[in-house]
Amino acid sequence: MRTEWTTAFPALIVTTVFLISSAAPSPGQKSPGLPLDKLELHNVKAQPVTYLGRRAMRITDAAPEGLDDAGRFAVVPGTSFQNGTIEVNLAGDTAPDAPENQRGFVGVAFRMTPDRSHFECFYLRPKNGRSNDQLQRNHSAQYISIPGFGWQKLRSESPAKYESYVDLVPGHWTQVKIQVAGSRASLYVNGAAQPTLIVNDLKQPPVAGAVALWVGVGTIAHFSSLKVTS
Repeated sequence: MRTEWTTAFPALIVTTVFLISSAAPSPGQKSPGLPLDKLELHNVKAQPVTYLGRRAMRITDAAPEGLDDAGRFAVVPGTSFQNGTIEVNLAGDTAPDAPENQRGFVGVAFRMTPDRSHFECFYLRPKNGRSNDQLQRNHSAQYISIPGFGWQKLRSESPAKYESYVDLVPGHWTQVKIQVAGSRASLYVNGAAQPTLIVNDLKQPPVAGAVALWVGVGTIAHFSSLKVTS
């Protein structure tokens, strides 16, 4: 893990870079990455791998049956994030034995409280991105807020407000950027100039908290080049 601190005036910019790099280290240089023994794992397994040409962290669902969206994540050590930008490359797909209705859920949780009970989260459903069912396509990107605001509640009470379409391919690298300011957050995918999803009313209090690699049921996910800028 490599941490870079950058100051700029008049504002203070703090940038933490957790590199899982595709580049080979020079002789004598320690390989950068997210140390497996330092990730705080909650109902997931973690393994450093090379995936589609990138050094990555594989995060796999290891939760007991019936666990909801609040329970599968790996907290990144040293992160304290309230407002700013989170950038990461990620890929999501389903495990070979996953039911057909699982969609490879993969995303990022932020503002996670110390007891890990409250957080905001954006995630993708890669298997919806190119579905032949337009309704499924419309459910490609999702916002949830734990506790109290799972996808089912948000979809039933505010249809289409907290989810959106974006082109995705299961198992392929996808670039994600999340911008957060106060009660507003925007999700950008694959370098697009315009956000895929805008949330103007984040549900949890706007306090600093940890960043975590989040997955859903039946998912095998990969994460690379995480950068957190506050």
